Amino acid sequence: MNQEPTSSSKTKVCPTCGTRLSENAARCLVCGTEFNAQPGPKAVKQTQKSVQASRMPEITLSLPAAIGVLAVVIIVAAVIMFFVLRTGAGGGTPLTPAESPTPTVTATASLPPTATLPPTDVPTPTPIPPENYTVSASDGSCSQIAFNFGISVQSIIIENNLPSTCPISVGQVLKIPYPTATIPPAATSTSLPVDATKQACETVPITVQDGDTLSSISLNYAVPMAAIKEFNGLTTDNVFVGSNLLIPLCMRAADPNKPTPTATIPPPYPASNLLLPADGAAFTLANDIVTLQWASVGTLRDGEAYQVTVEDVTANQTHRLTDYVTDTKFIVPTSFRPNDNVAHVLRWWVTPVRQSGTDEQGQPIWVASGAVSEKRVFTWVGVAVAGTPVP
Repeated sequence: MNQEPTSSSKTKVCPTCGTRLSENAARCLVCGTEFNAQPGPKAVKQTQKSVQASRMPEITLSLPAAIGVLAVVIIVAAVIMFFVLRTGAGGGTPLTPAESPTPTVTATASLPPTATLPPTDVPTPTPIPPENYTVSASDGSCSQIAFNFGISVQSIIIENNLPSTCPISVGQVLKIPYPTATIPPAATSTSLPVDATKQACETVPITVQDGDTLSSISLNYAVPMAAIKEFNGLTTDNVFVGSNLLIPLCMRAADPNKPTPTATIPPPYPASNLLLPADGAAFTLANDIVTLQWASVGTLRDGEAYQVTVEDVTANQTHRLTDYVTDTKFIVPTSFRPNDNVAHVLRWWVTPVRQSGTDEQGQPIWVASGAVSEKRVFTWVGVAVAGTPVP
């Protein structure tokens, strides 16, 4: 390592870079500046003896300046990185994100869906607007129009806002409401009269043997051939070997040596369904008669009839009328019509009956042979309402 020049040596300073050189240096070793003065022999010799190494320039910065330079460098680096990333996202090679592993879903057992029954649509009745009807000359009264349309007089009065007497005139337009559907009665286990008689009859099952004929079977059991054919549904007098027959003992001919057996009483009839007039119907002075109608309960036998009962519940003393008919209608006589100007409420019902004998006067004695029907009412005015005198 070279020794530093002593203080006694003569030196000179480079005017360009300020480097201290020997007095005889013709050129600055740092910046290359040439000097005009030629070095003397003594200086050359001394230079040869000792060669001094050059020193790098020293830059001294204060602490705030160093922090500022560092901040500038960081900002420049951040700007450069921003532009590099932006260029790569826009037109450069796109960065491929690392694929993350997809998690495997474990299959879960699913229960089968429960079958859902579709909702049951409940039908809703749609009200039908009333029908316009023009009163003609053949229409005698409201009751006649109500009978023709199968409705009650009261419904015509309410629909047209008429007085209780229901006055009408030819050419008048009335609103006729549609009849309300009547719910049919629930089916009962009561058999029809023919089936009831057949079920109540005592029978004996037999199997036709070789040599049997319908006449021989009839003689053996004392049952007429016609009764055997009718009970078994035979169309001819021929019977076949091996066929099964039922012998109706209830149709056996009477034995003159034995007392006459008591006839088998068939089961009771069901209640009759009342038809006309409708419940709550109104009749006026113009109605001379009122016809009651009901549905048949079956074919009536000899000695059976319908008992019709009509009673006036408005009178001071209950006025009742009872009659017996074999038809399914009954005409209330005019004599039963009220004699005042008050609308009387009349109640009526029907009961199937059977004759069980006669009384001392020879009149038949009736007993109920079926259920009593429902009770309906109608109103009847017998005398015209007097008008209010005009003062």
